[in-house]
Amino acid sequence: MSLADLADRASYVGSGEHKSYPSFAGRPRLRADASKCDPKFNDANEITGFLRQAIAAGNVGAPWEGDFPRYAWHTLDDVIYEARLVNQELGQYKGYPLKRSEWPESLNKMGEGDER
Repeated sequence: MSLADLADRASYVGSGEHKSYPSFAGRPRLRADASKCDPKFNDANEITGFLRQAIAAGNVGAPWEGDFPRYAWHTLDDVIYEARLVNQELGQYKGYPLKRSEWPESLNKMGEGDER
């Protein structure tokens, strides 16, 4: 199966653990050690689009769990967002921004405005 085909099966479901406000991901349950999701990201379809772009472009990381990579990365406005697989059967992910020090080495050279 190609990455493009795989990307078509992936979706973003989010997590209340990164939310301080009610959202499509359910009631907020922000963990003290979790990055806080920006409220501007309130459209699951738009975020699923970012996730699918990342997978199709090969911006993914091991291990693979079932058909899906555990991690996928998308850059937007000079921030790298990491998607983490939460349901390997359905290809569902949650996501959060990474600090620059956490950026995957393979993506560390991505330029500002590069929206992979």
